[in-house]
Amino acid sequence: MTPDLQHLIAGRWSRGSGTETMPVVNPATEEVIGHLPLATKEDLDQALASAERGFHEWRAALPTERSAVLRNFARLIRESAEPLAAAITGEQGKPLAEARNEVAATAELTEWLAEESRRIYGRIVPSRYRNTRILVTHEPVGPVAAFSPWNFPCMMAARKIAHAVAAGCSVVLKPSEETPGTAVLLGRLVLEAGIPKDVVNIVFGHPAQVSDYLIDSPIIKKVNLTGSVPVGKHVAQRAARQLKKVTLELGGHSPAIVMPDADVEKVADLCWKARYRNAGQVCTAPTRFFVHASVADRFIDRFAAGAASLKVGAGTEPSSTMGPVANRRRLEAMQTLVADALARGGSVLTGGERLGNRGFFFAPTVLRDVPADADIMRIEPFGPVAPVATFDDLDAVIHEANALPYGLASYAFTGSHSVAARLAAELKAGVVALNGVTVTAPEAPFGGVGDSGIGREAGIEGLLEHTTIKTVLETFD
Repeated sequence: MTPDLQHLIAGRWSRGSGTETMPVVNPATEEVIGHLPLATKEDLDQALASAERGFHEWRAALPTERSAVLRNFARLIRESAEPLAAAITGEQGKPLAEARNEVAATAELTEWLAEESRRIYGRIVPSRYRNTRILVTHEPVGPVAAFSPWNFPCMMAARKIAHAVAAGCSVVLKPSEETPGTAVLLGRLVLEAGIPKDVVNIVFGHPAQVSDYLIDSPIIKKVNLTGSVPVGKHVAQRAARQLKKVTLELGGHSPAIVMPDADVEKVADLCWKARYRNAGQVCTAPTRFFVHASVADRFIDRFAAGAASLKVGAGTEPSSTMGPVANRRRLEAMQTLVADALARGGSVLTGGERLGNRGFFFAPTVLRDVPADADIMRIEPFGPVAPVATFDDLDAVIHEANALPYGLASYAFTGSHSVAARLAAELKAGVVALNGVTVTAPEAPFGGVGDSGIGREAGIEGLLEHTTIKTVLETFD
């Protein structure tokens, strides 16, 4: 399941110049499944020099050439679905069915970016000056330092690569050291797709050291991170020293508001399935449930029954419908959050505890009557725990939904068009889902507001964030 773990530098695979390694652990068994070499500054310098060479070559490539490479990359991702899914499950823990879905979504986004890379249009602006033409163009920003997380190791790593490549940039990618094998497989595929050897570099190392070194390098012109809020703020401050462009997709704590005129049983089924996907380790998942008091019992009973029906086990087991959390940190965080909620007056309807003593398994958990001051209502749980609170007043619940500094995604369910319009307008989030749980699509921009980040990925907006704007004023005699 785990390929030979190496860095990709200047088109060659290498264990680097150092001797330090880091164990890679299977979260379902706690077994060490690989040893990851960690990059030295010498290795990072080589990757940066490669990216600088690669940018000068790739920025001159025709849009059709960029598109062809990305189409090949998408095709190879689809053809390699099984080894990619096996690597995802072995390193991250999610069931194979979810891993396969992640691979399919990765290929779809890569393919869309391949097509959109041919449509980075400029424009002609009518001039106020006689005999003058004003032309606005988008140019590749330069080498990109990209950082991808462990919860979607295929989608997030490939997304960083594909955005940069589609815009004409080179990229130095540092994936999560907890899920390196998936990134290594993607590196092999992008080389096979025909990318020039210096355009994509992949390195691993101590996260803070590698990120600071790459961000500080004058070679890097843009930083793209998916990660936690504290890390994102540190990266933003670091990049600001040299006024570098940033795209930061950070954490959230997404409210889900269920109005009394919603189809309660249908909504409950949508919500529990969305909440426990990837063992709750989805930054956009609904995580704070506010249900109108008049329908709360019906919603909670249906939601809790759905949570209890999940079969928790190793992702490699065909019967498993939820895997472990990805690491011991998340396991301990779930235990702490549940204990705090209970101490503050909440109650456990199902779950609430670790399962077994081997592997990082935590039962799908539903908490009822969770007060607003409980930690789980203020801190993103990023695990399989769902707190439910009730409300009576629409103004009050909108205020509570917007009370946190995060604003990644929000959800609302209602049969009223006027209430839906009000919620869409007043919920503070980068993405609002009304009467559904889908918040991402390749053709639509995705990102947050407030502490949930800056900038967008996907859509033409995400692609243009990897470019700079140039205005050309040409005067004719």
